[in-house]
Amino acid sequence: MKIGELAERTGVSTRSLRYYEEQGLLVSQRTSGGHRFFPEAAVDRVIRIQELYAAGLSSAKILEILPCMRDVDGGPNERATPRLAAALRAERDRIDRQIADLQRTREILDDVIENAAPRRGSKRRATRSR
Repeated sequence: MKIGELAERTGVSTRSLRYYEEQGLLVSQRTSGGHRFFPEAAVDRVIRIQELYAAGLSSAKILEILPCMRDVDGGPNERATPRLAAALRAERDRIDRQIADLQRTREILDDVIENAAPRRGSKRRATRSR
């Protein structure tokens, strides 16, 4: 598929897809006219890249991880090294801390929402400053 179709199917801009390719995260073939052509598996790969970015991982770390992840064809291409596994444990711990922080924030918001005083009348009086 062409880059525009990949962008449409994944919700990722063509600019980001080109960046992923520059970083080695995504691979395309070139047509005789020089246009990028991506295999069907690129859709899942782009979605996975987006998820890893959203979790706060850098492109360098994602590049290390991708070969060790299960692809649509069933299994990983490489095994994670002990160094990579240790780095990923640290990333996982960081994500766990973020989740805990978000859950505490949600509890605070829930408490404020639950204890919100009902408004008397929906219109507010406008005040003028002179």
